[in-house]
Amino acid sequence: MILEMLRVRARNGPEYEARRKRPFAPPKATLKEIRDAVPKDLLRPNSWAATYYVVRDLTLAFLLWRFALSIDTICNYLPKFHTFGDIVLGSEYLRRATAWIVKAVLWGVYWWFQGLVWAGIFCLGHDAGHGTLYPSSAVNNTIGFVLHTFLLIPYFAWRATHHAHHKATGSMERDENYVPYTRSEYALPDKKLAHQADYAEIFEETPIATLGRVMIMQGFGWWVYLSRNTMGSKMYPPGTNHFDPDSPLFRKDQRNSIIISNIGLACMVSLLCYFGPHAVGKYYLVPYLLTNHWIVMFTYLHHSDPTIPHYRKDAWTFLRGAAATVDRPLLGWMGRFFLHNISHDHVAHHFFSNAPFYNGPKITERVKKVLGEDYNYDSTPTWYALWRSFTECLFVEEDESVVFYRNRRGEAARVVENADQERVLVDSK
Repeated sequence: MILEMLRVRARNGPEYEARRKRPFAPPKATLKEIRDAVPKDLLRPNSWAATYYVVRDLTLAFLLWRFALSIDTICNYLPKFHTFGDIVLGSEYLRRATAWIVKAVLWGVYWWFQGLVWAGIFCLGHDAGHGTLYPSSAVNNTIGFVLHTFLLIPYFAWRATHHAHHKATGSMERDENYVPYTRSEYALPDKKLAHQADYAEIFEETPIATLGRVMIMQGFGWWVYLSRNTMGSKMYPPGTNHFDPDSPLFRKDQRNSIIISNIGLACMVSLLCYFGPHAVGKYYLVPYLLTNHWIVMFTYLHHSDPTIPHYRKDAWTFLRGAAATVDRPLLGWMGRFFLHNISHDHVAHHFFSNAPFYNGPKITERVKKVLGEDYNYDSTPTWYALWRSFTECLFVEEDESVVFYRNRRGEAARVVENADQERVLVDSK
């Protein structure tokens, strides 16, 4: 019932619909045109601005923690506030019920905003990994290591694969994140032979079952990726993870930094164990799970969309890969404030990963003018967009150079401009 209401109330954004109706052709702009459009001063880090954002987020996290420390005291006192209770509520039962409701609301407020603040701290660590907070790489890596370790993220391991992702965004062979599954991985028949029953056998399920899988991805997908490389590059063997210093994810010269990441995680886990399960559950675990949710949500939606292509090696270029992402107004002003523009200006970030996030809006405006209709934006309500991508971005074909996700009926949301893909690729280079 709830899912049906979501479908009725939510609609695809007009930008998404326009993109779906338009046959796909690779971006027409050149990388030089895009880079020439952005003034160099927008690419330089400002140490004062970086310090402000780091101090701001850490201060917000501390103040929210102090607020949480007072919740139980406040709510335990409410039933004893007889004058107010007798006049307004009339009985001890109502006073206690009111105290319980107030307590639940206050904890909900803490968990919600602390989860957002910590997701913002992840974004600051992300920028430190790109070297865009401070001119010094040592300072960037120190801050990134501390911030990500607090969130139980192996900073140097994540940094290594994230840099590889930026070098090969949208590549079926070399990208590191959210690489689509293929038809053969689902053991589906050839597309010329497949029937609806073949797709239904693999993909049909109840909406409740789908919702359950969405919740598992949102709650634990981040750790499944780190520990099992799920939806990572197909070039790595099963069991590849971000914690093994000898993992094929890393170069030999990165081995010591991976060990440092692991030591940091061990220290953080030890600290949490010291405070005990009750305190950790209330003050850390719930906002931590919400933080993981936001990380998975915005990273998944950056690169998983029915109207956005992936490329095989004969078609991929850096420009095409960088343009194959989507800007979304995730959480509106809260996304701007807490998440540091990570979804609002993600296209610009892939073209200028060396630019500070606070210059993202200005860079986006310049990139939009150059890309024109090849700039991807989607105002679809984000929760609906998550459901849409989860249910429609299922697999891609093996025999195509430019691939679009296919849904549970084996249908793609877009087609390439010409039937002869190879001609498209040759003509567009």
